[in-house]
Parts: sequence; C-alpha cells; structure tokens
Amino acid sequence: MTDMSYKTILSSLNAAGVRTITLNRPNSLNAMNRQLIDDVASAFDDANADVATRAIVFTGSGRAFCAGDDRRAHVHPENEEQARDLVQAIQKVTMAITMGSKPVVGAINGWAVGGGFEWAINCDFPIWGESAKGFFPEISLNLFVTGAVTSLLPSMVGLHKAREMLFFGDRYTAAELLDLGVAWRVVPDATLQAQAMEVAERLANLPELSLRAMKRVLNITATPDLNRAMQLETDATVAGFMDPKTTELLSTF
Repeated sequence: MTDMSYKTILSSLNAAGVRTITLNRPNSLNAMNRQLIDDVASAFDDANADVATRAIVFTGSGRAFCAGDDRRAHVHPENEEQARDLVQAIQKVTMAITMGSKPVVGAINGWAVGGGFEWAINCDFPIWGESAKGFFPEISLNLFVTGAVTSLLPSMVGLHKAREMLFFGDRYTAAELLDLGVAWRVVPDATLQAQAMEVAERLANLPELSLRAMKRVLNITATPDLNRAMQLETDATVAGFMDPKTTELLSTF
C-alpha cells in the first residue's frame, strides 16, 4: 500500500517505509470529532497491517497537533451507552498506537490539549516543536482523562508531578515537558518534520522482528497496568459525561 484515504486524516508512505499519519482538520486546530477519532484508529490499524510500512510519523496539519475535543462540534452523549461507545472509540486509538507493531514517532506541533496531549504521550518517540504546549483540561470540565495516561504519565514524571498535571490542568511548554521526560526531544519548529522523519527512517532500517518485540515487551513490562488503566479511565469518563455539571462546564470552556 502507498497512500490511504480517510476523511480527516492524510496517510502517505515514502520510499524508506515511513508512513506519515497527519491529522487534517487545520481550520479546527485538528480538534477531535467522532470522525477524526475513528479515522485515527483506522489509519493506525491499517498502517500496522501494511507490510510496506516499517515506521510511522504522527503529526498535525496547520498550527496545532490536536486541540482536544471539538467544542464547536461537540455532541454530548444522551445516555451511558452512547458515552461508553465514544470513550471506547478514543481508547481504541491508544491501543492502535501503543500496542500496534510499528514504532511511532510523534512530531508534535503547536497545541496538544486533552486527548491530543494523550496521543502525544502514546507515541514511542515524541518529538516536540519548541513552541508547542500541552495541558489536560479534563478535571476542570468535570471529565476524566483517557489514553492510559493514568498509567503512562506517572511512569514518566512521578506520581506527585502527574497529580499536578492532571488535577490542576496547568499549561506546559515543550522545554518543561522535555525536563519532565514527557517529550523525548525538543527541536526548532522549522526542522520538526525533518527530524521526526530522520528518526523514523532510522527505526525503519532496524530488523523488523526484534523491533516489534522490543516495542511490545517494553510497553507490557514498563506499564503493566495499561489495559486496567484504560478500563478505569473509561468508567470514570462515562460517569463524567452523565453528570449535568459537565454539560454546563463544557459550554463555557
């Protein structure tokens, strides 16, 4: 396979075997609507199944990586079944990124907010542009995080700092995230895509069997409660969606 077609995603393969998956709703800062969520999961599943794809670069078009939930197009779940379906769709993306067979290099540009911040953390090698910023607004909105960050983030920054980041929703610069261990590298904005591609091509040149095994084993042993974390996150997020206070807070965010 070479290029793959999705409504909200660009997916292209270069001669080195690197597939670039680009969030493509630039007029909305690549904010997450249901179509985008489903397209990202499909794009990663397809890339992981494609024998010609050996590594993946994950990025966003325009001025942001992903600005979180699309408030302008937000459709609030009417019942628990709808809420659970939505949250499970979001968690499916994390499974495709973290448990998929291909290594993922993040090229994080501009804002990475909420679910977008989670997707950046899900990448194996998250490279942030120097002007990029990230934060978690979920608690302030009476919601909860997804993306297994309740397991991944404490393993990166420690429990106290994870509490700070998740409870208070402070905004962090790329340089701060590098110091914390959330960003793997921070590079000038102008060279972000080129440096991400360089790393991805280096990964693409490694022996495929051992590369897949290393990703799988590291993700299982370093964060052994990943699946359990996502189950608990899903339950907590569904409960948040069902609370009338959430609708009120979302409308004023």
